[in-house]
Amino acid sequence: MDSLRTILHADMDAFYAAIEQRDHPEYRGKPVIVGGDGPRQVVSTASYEARKFGVHSAMPGVRAKQLCPHGIFVVPRMAVYEEVSEQVREVFERFTDQVEPLSLDEAFLDVTGSRALFGDGAAIGARIRAEVKAKTQLTVSVGVATSKYVAKVASDLRKPDGLVVVPPGAERAFLSPLSVSRLWGVGPVTEQQLERAGLRTIGDVQSRREAQLVQAFGESLGEHLFVLANGLDLRVVEPDRSAKSIGHEMTFAQDLQSELEVKGVLLQLAEMVGRRLRRAQVRGTVVRLKLRYPDFTTLVRQQKSPASADDLELYRVGCALLEAAWNRRLGVRLLGLSVTSLVGAEAPTQGGLFAPPSKKRDQLLKAMDAIRDRHGEGSVRHAGERRRTNDWGPDAT
Repeated sequence: MDSLRTILHADMDAFYAAIEQRDHPEYRGKPVIVGGDGPRQVVSTASYEARKFGVHSAMPGVRAKQLCPHGIFVVPRMAVYEEVSEQVREVFERFTDQVEPLSLDEAFLDVTGSRALFGDGAAIGARIRAEVKAKTQLTVSVGVATSKYVAKVASDLRKPDGLVVVPPGAERAFLSPLSVSRLWGVGPVTEQQLERAGLRTIGDVQSRREAQLVQAFGESLGEHLFVLANGLDLRVVEPDRSAKSIGHEMTFAQDLQSELEVKGVLLQLAEMVGRRLRRAQVRGTVVRLKLRYPDFTTLVRQQKSPASADDLELYRVGCALLEAAWNRRLGVRLLGLSVTSLVGAEAPTQGGLFAPPSKKRDQLLKAMDAIRDRHGEGSVRHAGERRRTNDWGPDAT
């Protein structure tokens, strides 16, 4: 590993909920849950006040309501969240052009080449936190390390509004006392596997040779555990210079088990992707589904499709890919939906034999987006197939 690298992971604190609390003073200090409370709705983000009741992202809304009956459920305003995300991104780019966004609310930054101008990683992290706060009135937690993985773990340790620096050479000692659940890809099922093998902390994993981990857990997971536990993540920050694809993915604190939960999240992802495609005035011609099981096995399936920015069409193709790929005996640790092979919005499309004319559909989507931009995401919804949707997933039927 190049110990001279300085990598930052910047993660906005309860981003969507924090924006709602900023914009609605009456919500401050109260449990705010961005999402719906119905059985087929999903929590997007929960404020720290709501998290004290056990509410977390990707949780079914009905469960969140049971845990936090006095919570304030808020309709997501994705247009607002994206606008604030752009403001945060502008702050990042004042310090480096090596910015790898992971989602609207987090990014990796390689500031190795910026140290001569702005100081060391700790100084840059402190300045970023201060400037984000000044520009948006929101807080961001920052981790500083020599690798992406260690920086991400560091950013999560003192949330909210934290700054954690891991000096070069201190990676193993920093990771050692932490629970194995801090290792990427270790969900509840894998954590139980590790505990049965006597591995409860990352230090326990460090005590095993790579060959022992591979023998016990298989080549993919064993190598993965060895690399992360020893702070050997060599991946570079990959700047998002031009969008070759548009997508979203979610990693779940608790694995999703039921088809209802999985498809609810998939619809949420499709709507988020569709909105971004239309804002960028592009369409996707390949729909890609990403599915990760609790043991970190990851499947990626894709299918060509007529050029589209229609969230319900993306959802339809995503469901077809899910049906073909998902082993329902296994939970879902991560779910992602993206579109690639982007073309301009004016590119010709080929509709189905019984589908509405594409121009009429485009006009309808444009009108719906205009209404949502003005009045909020929940102001207008899709109809058809007895399903109504909103920005966090399907309504109860």
